[in-house]
Amino acid sequence: MLVATATSGVQALEKFNIHRPDVITMDLTMPQMDGLECIEKIIAIDPEVRILVVSALSDKSTGIEALSLGASGFLCKPFSEEELVESLYELMQD
Repeated sequence: MLVATATSGVQALEKFNIHRPDVITMDLTMPQMDGLECIEKIIAIDPEVRILVVSALSDKSTGIEALSLGASGFLCKPFSEEELVESLYELMQD
């Protein structure tokens, strides 16, 4: 079930505080606050939330940084619907 969408890191943080979802899909390239900073802030509020980063930024260091900040998984764009479903399923199994 989709709870909310956001177009910036600031908006994502605001919506997280309102809805408190169990799972988040997040891009890294966003205005006002990038995905890495947003991940860090959300994890500080709820270390149990599961964040799947979906990004065209496929360099290894960015993915490692996202995971070190608390993201649970990383999916490179473009991806198929099947790859997204599989990634979300794996996220929920942890």
